Formats: sequence, C-alpha cells, structure tokens
Amino acid sequence: MNWASREESPGCWGEGLLRLVDRLKTHLPATAVHMLSNGWRFSEEGFAQGLGRLRHWGLMVGIPLYSGLPEEHDHVVQARGAYDDTLRGILNLKRVGVRVEFRVVIHALTHERLPELARFIARNLLFVDHVALMGLELMGFAKTNLPKLWVDPLDYREPLRAAVRVLDRAGVSTSLYNHPFCVLPTDLHPFVRKSISDWKNIYFRECEGCSLKEACGGFFASSSLRRSRGIAPGRP
Repeated sequence: MNWASREESPGCWGEGLLRLVDRLKTHLPATAVHMLSNGWRFSEEGFAQGLGRLRHWGLMVGIPLYSGLPEEHDHVVQARGAYDDTLRGILNLKRVGVRVEFRVVIHALTHERLPELARFIARNLLFVDHVALMGLELMGFAKTNLPKLWVDPLDYREPLRAAVRVLDRAGVSTSLYNHPFCVLPTDLHPFVRKSISDWKNIYFRECEGCSLKEACGGFFASSSLRRSRGIAPGRP
C-alpha cells in the first residue's frame, strides 16, 4: 500500500477556503455549513485561528478519527503522521471555537475496535460536538478495495452497540449514519439518522410493506455490490 504525502494531499487547502467560508457567511447568513476535512491543515495554529475569526455560527468541521492509537489511524488513512496532525488540528479548531464532528466510517479495518475508540473519545475528547458512526459507501477507493473493507453490519452489531453505549453514557452527541433499521438491534434505532442524500438513496424489494420504511434511511445505490444478510422487513 502507498502512503500519502500530507504536503501533496489535495486536502491541504489555502487561503481560498477562508474566503469561501467568509462569503458563505455574508451571502447565505442563515445557511449552516458542514465541511469535511482530514484535519491536517488545521494543525497549523494560524490557519485554524483564521477560520475561528470568521465566527460562522453554523460551521461544523467533520474530521475522521479511526483509533486512539496512532499506528492504527495512520494505517487506515494510509499516511504516516496523520494521527498527530489530525489531533493537533482538532485541538486547534476547538480552541478557537469551531465545532468539530468525528466521522468514523465502519469497515473491516475499524469495526473491531469501535468500543476502544469510544472509550478514548470519552476519556480524552469530550469537547467534541458530535460523533457520526457511518456505514460504508461502496464508491471510490472503498469500491476498489471492497474485498479488504466490506463487513456485514450484522457482524459488527455488538462492538457498535458497545461504542454507542460508551459515548451516550459520557454525554457525547452520537448518531448512526448510513444504516437501515433492519441490520441493527432495536436499542440502537434512536441513534439512526436518515443521512443518505436522496439522489443516491434506494430501498430494496424486501423493504416493501415494512412498517419502518418511512423512518428508515434505506441504502446507498452502491449497496447492490454487497448486501447484508440481515435485510428483511420489520427485522428487529
């Protein structure tokens, strides 16, 4: 596997990002902004301060965090030193008042240690504004590496349940994205959000007649490449 260079990464934005956020604040003052980032550039304190000075009321930065262990996080994102830059960026953003969300995509490399990650967050990063535990969308590199990444949600129900329990008890706002009800235990249903964009959201034949369909988030269109064996109407 190739390791990405943080200096060459397209995620390393310039001053144009700050101008964009400033214009969004000026021209769309009532619109919330959710920005996805690997967090690396915000390890530069001055850059994070620049974003904080804009004081955008509805800005939240979603940053992936896959482990409390540097070597595990770096392996998942395939970039040496990414863990240190990510955490430094998170701390810098929170220091200047920018809201931060942790986005954890669940796949074969991350699902087993979800409870450990939750405990790490609960012990060290309680200031985080939201944690999103996300089902895998089978597109891009995920599609290319499908045999290495795919895991049936039925097979990570228990570590997911344990992670949600830890975060919830610690008072951390927690959501489950990209998961239909039928592949999760009922005690996790209150955490499920309809998170899939409507233009790539589908339901399977099994969903017809399901009493939960109206509230269920359904599936990515790409889910036809791999389907959980738990898909069934009204399955608890």
